[in-house]
Amino acid sequence: MSVIATEKFQVITNALQALREQKPLVVNITNYVVMNNTANALLAIGASPIMAHSRQEMAEMMSFSGALVINIGTLDSQWIPRMIYAVEQANLNNKVVVLDPVGCGASTLRTETSRQIAALANDLIIRANASEIIALAGETAQSKGVDSLDSSEAAVDAARYLTETYHCNVVISGEVDYIINAENEVTLHNGHVMMPNITGMGCSLSALTGAFAAIGEKTGLAAAAILGVAGEIAAEQSAGPGSLQMNLLDVLYQLDADAINTRLKMTVK
Repeated sequence: MSVIATEKFQVITNALQALREQKPLVVNITNYVVMNNTANALLAIGASPIMAHSRQEMAEMMSFSGALVINIGTLDSQWIPRMIYAVEQANLNNKVVVLDPVGCGASTLRTETSRQIAALANDLIIRANASEIIALAGETAQSKGVDSLDSSEAAVDAARYLTETYHCNVVISGEVDYIINAENEVTLHNGHVMMPNITGMGCSLSALTGAFAAIGEKTGLAAAAILGVAGEIAAEQSAGPGSLQMNLLDVLYQLDADAINTRLKMTVK
């Protein structure tokens, strides 16, 4: 392992230890489909989730939470002003915003809302699939609803554009994960082919990204690496997507540095 890869490995394991010690509170404005999934993933890794959608409590929530995760999966006209207000409160309190632009490119509403949130956030991480990243950057993407038909590699240039435009970190999730920021680019080759067959797997990654950002790991690397390794281990114990979903939570709960070191397939440039 190269010196820089060793440093990245230490970032991942140190972040996991810090998260479990600090148990950060993560505010999620997320979609109805995945609330239970993402809350359980956060609890399993050691964080504290709260699903907060009311404008009336958002200023108070952002004053003591660790990070804000915005997931536009079930977007409508009532949620958009709440999301905007939540980002404004995150900015006022110097909190990280993780944007999951679900289905960006599938409709004008989703694309414009995603860009509005990205432009507003002061400290931003974007976590999305390849088609969403490409659409957010303003290029033509292949998508089928919220599913990506583009490869992760095809979105790298778009992700670079987003890092420059919004001064943010970007995580492209897919068969291969890319973590892209102004300093370097990391490629992860973990995970399993069954993982996309579970609803909200990417949404769980966005939530975990928020948890790690809350303790200072703002690149998205730790979350992507840990979920990829955990999914790989859980798949070996699973007959299908149903048992994989259950086993994944157990693996996240039990995961340690040795397992990450043994499994992690990472390149850095």
